Amino acid sequence: MTQVTITRLGHKGDGIAEGPIFAPRTLPGEVVEGELDGDRIPAPKIVTPSSDRVKAPCRHVNSCGGCALQHASDAFVADWKMEVVREALSARGIKADLAGIETSAPQARRRATLSVRRTKKGALVGFHAPKSDVITEVPDCHLLHPDLIATFPTLRELAALGGSRKGEMSVTVTRSEAGPDVSVRDGKPLDRALETALGQLAGQRGLARLTWNGEVIATMMPPAQAFGRARVTPPPGAFLQATQDGEAALLDTVLEGVEGAKTVVDLFAGSGTFSLPVAQHAHVHAVEGVEAMMTALDAGWRHSQGLHRVTTETRDLFRRPLLPDELNRFDAAVIDPPRAGAEAQIDEIAASDLARVAMVSCNPVTFARDAEILIGAGFDMQPVKVVDQFRWSTHVEVAAVLTR
Repeated sequence: MTQVTITRLGHKGDGIAEGPIFAPRTLPGEVVEGELDGDRIPAPKIVTPSSDRVKAPCRHVNSCGGCALQHASDAFVADWKMEVVREALSARGIKADLAGIETSAPQARRRATLSVRRTKKGALVGFHAPKSDVITEVPDCHLLHPDLIATFPTLRELAALGGSRKGEMSVTVTRSEAGPDVSVRDGKPLDRALETALGQLAGQRGLARLTWNGEVIATMMPPAQAFGRARVTPPPGAFLQATQDGEAALLDTVLEGVEGAKTVVDLFAGSGTFSLPVAQHAHVHAVEGVEAMMTALDAGWRHSQGLHRVTTETRDLFRRPLLPDELNRFDAAVIDPPRAGAEAQIDEIAASDLARVAMVSCNPVTFARDAEILIGAGFDMQPVKVVDQFRWSTHVEVAAVLTR
């Protein structure tokens, strides 16, 4: 039996003691003990609890791998996530103020990817247990919007029709104005009988859209999302900010960053999360590597009233970033890249005449790397907003305005 004192949390949420020794679901200052397996205590017993320890609100917490920090108080998690951002910036020599943290409420997640497996008696719907391929059912999940949980019986029926007991399906469910938008991967290959049965089930269960292995089976109603005044139907399984409140918090910073601009370029524009609200104030050129997203954004703009002109361009910004002469046509830029960041595109912004950039990121480390490049090119960074859309996880998002 090994006894240690936890000194800090790692970026994956595990407590870390001297050694280092890792212990899941522990907090700084706690004395814990348990059997040591390599550099981990997989099942630590809390000897001396932290004052920040709370009872996890969800009964699935010990078997589900979806939430890593339910044992910590909200105040502790907020402070810890802001410190993660401070450390990422400090590692790049950036001294920046933080403009607080916006945390999404419980049961606010409007999109989730679930694991579904057919069994002898029916089907399992849920998330994987930690470091396991075992699916934990989560009927009382405190993270997902109730509308998503309400689809679980339908997902079981989908598994009964087209799932295999030899493997599991990955099912992305998105809440939309018209009902659930369901996209299934790794289901059985389609044939006429299966396609007919799936289409009938989609109609009977009120699905807005059902997609199977990339092929749209049925669209009862377009599963539209509201982006400002526009209504957009993203492609099946397309990226969407996890919560409406989180999206609104990020959008506030974006609108601040482009205030007064007459022309704006939106880089990594997705289906128009920021492009279309910005178009209420300025002409927008949206650039994204996925053509289907650009098509959806364009359709949303064309069917909307009261927006400035929006143009679209399908372009791989990792391989072909916009160059300075292209960027110089705009008064401001919005950039929201994937977790890898956008180093190549940021280099071109730094070399351009752009003087206003609204930068959004889901990775504080690459955000800090990219911000360092812009600061080196003469930009000043305004206070950084921290956004916690993925409550009780280690995930954190940031947004800031940079000007020169």
